[in-house]
Amino acid sequence: MFGMDTLGKTASQLINSFESGVRLTQQNLETWLGDTGIMDDAKLATMSEISDAYRAMAEDLLLHPLRFAGTELDLAKKHMALGYYTLARLSGKARNPVAEPESDDRRFQAEDWHKYLPFDVLHQAYLINSRAFLNWVGAMEVLPQTGRDQMLFYARQLTSALSPSNFPASNPEVLRITWERKGMNLVDGCRQLVEDVRQNPALFNVGMTDRSAFEVGRNLAMTPGKVIYQNELMQLIQYSPSTETVSQRPLLIVPPWINKFYILDLTAKKSFIQWLVNQGQTVFIISWRNPGPEHRDKGWEDYMQLGPLAAMDAVTEATGEDRMNVIGYCIGGTLLGSTLAWLKKKRHNPVVSATYLTTLLDFSDPGGIGVFINDHSVRGIERMLARKGYLDGRAMAFTFNLLRENELFWSFWTNNYLKGERPAAFDILYWNTDGTNLPAKMHSFYLREMYLNNRLVQPDALTLAGESINLSEIDVPSYFLSARQDHIAKWKATYKGALAHGGDVQFVLSGSGHIAGVINPPYKEKYGYWTNNNLVADADEWFSGSEQSPGSWWPHWLEWIARFSGQQVPARIPGDGKLPVIEDAPGSYVRVKAAKAAG
Repeated sequence: MFGMDTLGKTASQLINSFESGVRLTQQNLETWLGDTGIMDDAKLATMSEISDAYRAMAEDLLLHPLRFAGTELDLAKKHMALGYYTLARLSGKARNPVAEPESDDRRFQAEDWHKYLPFDVLHQAYLINSRAFLNWVGAMEVLPQTGRDQMLFYARQLTSALSPSNFPASNPEVLRITWERKGMNLVDGCRQLVEDVRQNPALFNVGMTDRSAFEVGRNLAMTPGKVIYQNELMQLIQYSPSTETVSQRPLLIVPPWINKFYILDLTAKKSFIQWLVNQGQTVFIISWRNPGPEHRDKGWEDYMQLGPLAAMDAVTEATGEDRMNVIGYCIGGTLLGSTLAWLKKKRHNPVVSATYLTTLLDFSDPGGIGVFINDHSVRGIERMLARKGYLDGRAMAFTFNLLRENELFWSFWTNNYLKGERPAAFDILYWNTDGTNLPAKMHSFYLREMYLNNRLVQPDALTLAGESINLSEIDVPSYFLSARQDHIAKWKATYKGALAHGGDVQFVLSGSGHIAGVINPPYKEKYGYWTNNNLVADADEWFSGSEQSPGSWWPHWLEWIARFSGQQVPARIPGDGKLPVIEDAPGSYVRVKAAKAAG
């Protein structure tokens, strides 16, 4: 049916189209990101990868012409069915759609897409074409799975960007609103676009929430407490008790520094910290500094020494207790594991139990972020880091948003700038946009040694502050909490980290994702969690033998931590120990924005 001459011409046309698409995509990205040099090297590396991915697609076409011919034939059949569907609708006959959106795809949910035949046909044709393209890319045999995943990511970005819902002339809902509001929606959208650009100087991010609705210290991070210690990388907050007695052993939290600590202290009902205080825990948390170019030489060792190690000494001074429980969240958990392995080589380890929340220790499966992690990309990022001294936290937020681009970018693009709607006030999305910068030395180490080389789980492969570390030598009891729908720290990858960890390990799997799976207060009675005390080698086998419980994992963890909390003692007031009060919680470090820290 298809001759080789035809296939050769088709391949040539595809290569030319792909290269034109690369140039257009690069022009759009440079317009959005600004000609500021903030991401020049990283952008060049990314654009090179996009070009390589598209060329690999064209090469696969040449190497496997019959498979492409089969894809094209199937595509032709679907378009023929769409033609019959169109004729049936024109003649007033009911007919089932040829292509329908997935249940979680909100782009074409408005009635306008189905009421008017041209837009009904348009959005179905888009779905047919985009799915055929993505299925073709997914079935390629020229690359290993990691390369195929990367090509799928870039192919998905292209198809998502070309959705008819993203353009005013091809979105019937936008056209209707424009008619009803006499174009004022577009005027309002332009105003919001200008405001979003102003809020993010030199690096555009789409507005995701009403920023005026929230303020740290006013209606976020409101649990009462005091800053009782600080150094150049962090402030340490001690929270005021709400009970007459507290557990003897204090609780230290090491949050991620990719975002700010108050994800654990949102509104009062959602606050994990407030809940812990109400359970009679003496809670301390690290509030990381938002670093600028002057912190370029701060590395992983510095974060360990000036972070959890300094905090442990401060907790002892503040309470008189030299033994404590510690929680690490996300990259904070990765740092906690590193610290515990380092402490194993010392005479005294003050940690009696460790809790890891959605934490990667084994990086063999890095999750969705893995599409950005390869030697080529990392070299580009490192060149940018060497010049600027830091990674802008807003760029990191944009990168994570692209992992769910339709939900976290294009939906806001359409609502904000085409429909002229104000984004809703949503505390988690406000936190998500309040990012932190990452110092050059630390971030380069993290990307290379953890993601690229996966050395943390290799015995004695990493040396920190003069000591080689081995996770299997850790002997403190640990509680691993992972989330079943987590696309950042995939639960089966965190399970591998739990297997590499020494000591008595309890693994628990929560429902939902990286944030909601953790921030799940008991009153909501949502998601549930799975437990299995038998930590077998295979994650699927562990899950098949697990028991599901309803509601939040928080009470289950509280029951577990009670074994290591000691007796009840009189409540501790911040400032009553050896460390005086510096300022009220949430402190000053958390209020610094990424753009301001970068100067």
